[in-house]
Amino acid sequence: MPPLLQTLKLLADPTRLRLLLLVSEEELSVAELQEILGMGQSRISTHLSQLKTARLVGNRRSGKNIYYRMREGSPAALREVIHASAREIPETERDARALNLVRRKRQDRARDYFNRLAGKYGRAYAPGRSWKGLSFLLFSLVGPITVADLGAGEGSLAQLFARRARRVIAVDNSEEMVDFGTRLAREHGFANLEYRLGDLEEPPIEPGSVDLAILSQALHHAVNPARAVAAAARILRPGGRIAILDLLAHPFEAARELYADLWLGFSEIDLHEMLETAGLGGIEVAVVDQEEAPPHFQTVLAVAQKPDTQKPGVSQGAA
Repeated sequence: MPPLLQTLKLLADPTRLRLLLLVSEEELSVAELQEILGMGQSRISTHLSQLKTARLVGNRRSGKNIYYRMREGSPAALREVIHASAREIPETERDARALNLVRRKRQDRARDYFNRLAGKYGRAYAPGRSWKGLSFLLFSLVGPITVADLGAGEGSLAQLFARRARRVIAVDNSEEMVDFGTRLAREHGFANLEYRLGDLEEPPIEPGSVDLAILSQALHHAVNPARAVAAAARILRPGGRIAILDLLAHPFEAARELYADLWLGFSEIDLHEMLETAGLGGIEVAVVDQEEAPPHFQTVLAVAQKPDTQKPGVSQGAA
């Protein structure tokens, strides 16, 4: 087959076209391409092999990883065809967002590496230094805001916020949890903490009434996580923020039975996409912790902000 016809045949496949567009923008490993495209390793490797045979992509080895990139000196006309054709594939916009997340993760890994080289601070015992003490320090900085703790359970987090926030609304779909949390709030004298029975996807909170919505290890219990994120966005005031703390996507199937999890975590791309679809901006998503014991669950934090459409000089009332 003539080279031009072979190239056109390769470009006719949407997956190979998406791969070419990505490796024309950035040198990427198979693992990174898997993360971006959400496809299996064997499928991606097969397509890359075909593109390499056609001399459309090249590769280089670095340690255990092999990185792929569009060959240097590829005709400008070919690049124009790839970009023009890719615009007809709806997944390319998502691919571009996912590529930016991969780039950010590279920066985070590099920063973490040099941070580890800087010293061992935090790994050795020091009198008086604890995560509990640090938590109280951070919560003491919370201003007079209205907070919604969605999927609150007994409300340990809600009670920490209630020490400083103007008002805290804790929502859970378990009557026992709501009753227990209400008694606990009463015992601790938190008059500004209210527990409400409700669902993550339809929280019983007035739209546009809270400054901060939190989903802490709750989203993987939602029947429809994207709908729960959209609901959290609706109850935010303009300029309000959402914080999601959840498990990174994992293969530990036993979690469904052990912890009643409906979802086995979420990828960073999944969370970014849900927040963006909900109309939120300033999105930041990062893995913030990994457990040492098997199955080595990782925790991912996602934060975003509702666009501030308030006119200058107009104040907002309390919820």
